[in-house]
Amino acid sequence: MHDILVALSLMLVIEGIWPFLSPGTFRRVLAMMALEGERPLRIGGLLSMLLGVGLLYLVN
Repeated sequence: MHDILVALSLMLVIEGIWPFLSPGTFRRVLAMMALEGERPLRIGGLLSMLLGVGLLYLVN
């Protein structure tokens, strides 16, 4: 359980970096993403998950 909480905490820190450093750019990117269809968002999510699994494999 400890490892899951550490991973969740790190994810929140990493995801908060961009909106903290450049909120205007972050807002524009979110607006562009809202205009996209579902397919590009799904592909982006899939690529993100695959990258995460690959990184976990390399680290462990």
